[in-house]
Amino acid sequence: MTAETVSTTRGPAAPGTRKRILTGDRPTAKSFHLGNYYGTLANRVRLQDEYESFFLIADYHMLTTRIQDLEEIGANIRELVIDYLSVGIDPVKTTIYLQSLIPEVTELFLYFSMLVTVPRAQRIPTLKEAMRDHGLSAPTYGLLGYPILQAADILMVKGDVVPVGRDQESHIELTREIARRFNELFGPVFPEPQALIPEGGMLPGTDGAGKMGKSLGNAIFLTDDTQAVTTKVMGMYTDPTRVRATDPGNVEGNPVFALHDVFNPDTADVDDMKDRYRSGRIGDVEVKRKLVVAIEAFLVPIRERRARYAAEPERIDEIIRAGSERARDEARRTLHEVRAAMHLDYFGL
Repeated sequence: MTAETVSTTRGPAAPGTRKRILTGDRPTAKSFHLGNYYGTLANRVRLQDEYESFFLIADYHMLTTRIQDLEEIGANIRELVIDYLSVGIDPVKTTIYLQSLIPEVTELFLYFSMLVTVPRAQRIPTLKEAMRDHGLSAPTYGLLGYPILQAADILMVKGDVVPVGRDQESHIELTREIARRFNELFGPVFPEPQALIPEGGMLPGTDGAGKMGKSLGNAIFLTDDTQAVTTKVMGMYTDPTRVRATDPGNVEGNPVFALHDVFNPDTADVDDMKDRYRSGRIGDVEVKRKLVVAIEAFLVPIRERRARYAAEPERIDEIIRAGSERARDEARRTLHEVRAAMHLDYFGL
């Protein structure tokens, strides 16, 4: 998320100009894992040269499901930015900013909340999932309004494209509805953003029980050292029906091979291992040891970049401040248009 000249009223991007994307993360943990890299971070690195990219650190969104132990959030925010930089996100090409440093977004959220009925907000599929995951019998007002605040984030910078997982597609559809409703009532201020859903799907966790997740105890983190990677990989779930190395094994649905497919660049060797695994000519230990080597080769340069950036905390803070100032400039322009369109710019203020 670099600056380019933008018209005061943005519809579709003009030919020859870059469209804008907005995406982000809640600072709920200190590090990303390999699943985050595969599902989102790698895509952001690719997109930063194609789109004008805004990367949001969504600390307001975090509060919708967490209001305790907030003293660690500042450290989490810095670690999140260090992870961004360590995987190749460029703060010169993109705008990395902190949601709570953009007070205008809460004003836009207020206006948008007048355009969405409670039943419509309750139909967002992820609401029930969030309530279940956090043991809530009823949503707070903040959790119910989460997708509306998300719409304010996206439309505040007039995002054209929003990279999201398939589970968030309904949020983008609500954003489109809000943009359409506002434009119909007050004038053409906002674009109707499109969801950009990765084709690769989710990376499985080390336990084979589902996707890799921060809170599920089945993740390999970008901050894990060699010993941690080795321990996690050698303890990975494989094929439960395979008792001996000479037994034919299943490659499909086997998380060890799923990680080989993503992180092992030697595709010929991976194919050979799959053939031998299916015919009972290679054991789990050898397959896992080769996966350790592949993951280590991937993580070593990331660790080196992380160490360099972690040694410069002032630089991290400056990246956040500069990006937030850039995003707030966009926010002020958008709010000026919104108030004018709604005839709320009383006395020219």
